[in-house]
Amino acid sequence: MAHTRLMRELQRQGVSRREFLTFCASMATVLGLPEGSAAAIAKAVENEKRPILVWLEFQDCAGNTESFLRASHPTVADLVLDTISLNYHETLMAAAGAQAEGVLDETVKQNKGNYIALVEGSIPGDADSGYCCIGGRSALDIAREVCGNAAATIAVGTCATFGGIPAARPNPTRALSVADAVPGVRNLINMSACPANAENITALIVYYLTLKQWPPLDRYRRPLFAYGKSIHDGCERRAHFDAGQYVESWGDEAHRHGHCLYKMGCKGPATSQNCPNVGWNEHTNWPIGCGHPCIGCAEPNFWDVMTPFYQKLPDVAGVNTDRWLDTVGVGLTGAVAAGVVVHGIGEVMRRGRGRLVVEEKPAAGKGTGEQAGAKK
Repeated sequence: MAHTRLMRELQRQGVSRREFLTFCASMATVLGLPEGSAAAIAKAVENEKRPILVWLEFQDCAGNTESFLRASHPTVADLVLDTISLNYHETLMAAAGAQAEGVLDETVKQNKGNYIALVEGSIPGDADSGYCCIGGRSALDIAREVCGNAAATIAVGTCATFGGIPAARPNPTRALSVADAVPGVRNLINMSACPANAENITALIVYYLTLKQWPPLDRYRRPLFAYGKSIHDGCERRAHFDAGQYVESWGDEAHRHGHCLYKMGCKGPATSQNCPNVGWNEHTNWPIGCGHPCIGCAEPNFWDVMTPFYQKLPDVAGVNTDRWLDTVGVGLTGAVAAGVVVHGIGEVMRRGRGRLVVEEKPAAGKGTGEQAGAKK
């Protein structure tokens, strides 16, 4: 088989075919796709035209950019050079000032309706307020032009998805989420958390390259593959919760033995994200694995509703399952699997008595979940 441009570049950088396929397999795992999907992901990433991305930063701490820079599967260089065409990112690009803003303007005008906008940070709600101006333009004006002309907009991090800390009372800048600042924006996808996990951002782009559509979403417009289950459901300490084995104070024997952190304020039962599965820092660990409770940073208004951070949640009998299981189970296993069949990624397979059986699955419509905006 002839080598693609991508494979030639990866080989030049010392990345083997096996390592590339391992990355594709890890993406299939994150996305919850069935057996055989890794090969289809590899084909799509190798052969598809690179999507054009522009990354906007507004009222933020650059934490999502830092998270993105530390992605190792693939590295940020691989992602920028080989999977996507990142035309504009004021923190990463070499150009500055008028030259940088010219790149953004040219990208928007020449690729109207054909690029993906990523937004990091909240957006001041008054264009004339003077808060967060770039190149003499307000963040609100820039967001409405860039997001309004994009094929899709990805709000990255809790500030962009729900307003974040800047939107906390008294909210002097009238900080807004992307959904509230640019109402009706086309194909809005929220990647909440503080910061968003680079593994999930990469998986989202790979999903689009492979399926030619965006994934099913929950009621907060978050991808079900990343936010379809509570942290509590996947937590490595869940057995201790079920057994009533809790940490009572920092450093006690239960803490040293990895018991449940619920009484120390863990918000895992009320937080939806795949942290237990994908981890952080090259899958090295994650907060609960390190002995610190989840603070619920992927949820709306977590800075208010999840505080005090070190006090236990009230009324967790049943673990609030009614709130979180509205569209998750059926949406993830049904819509994603059906999408896989429709788009030819592979068949849903099972092994039966030594022979391979292919199950026919009916086509299904795109699952988008509820389209609720951020709640203030």
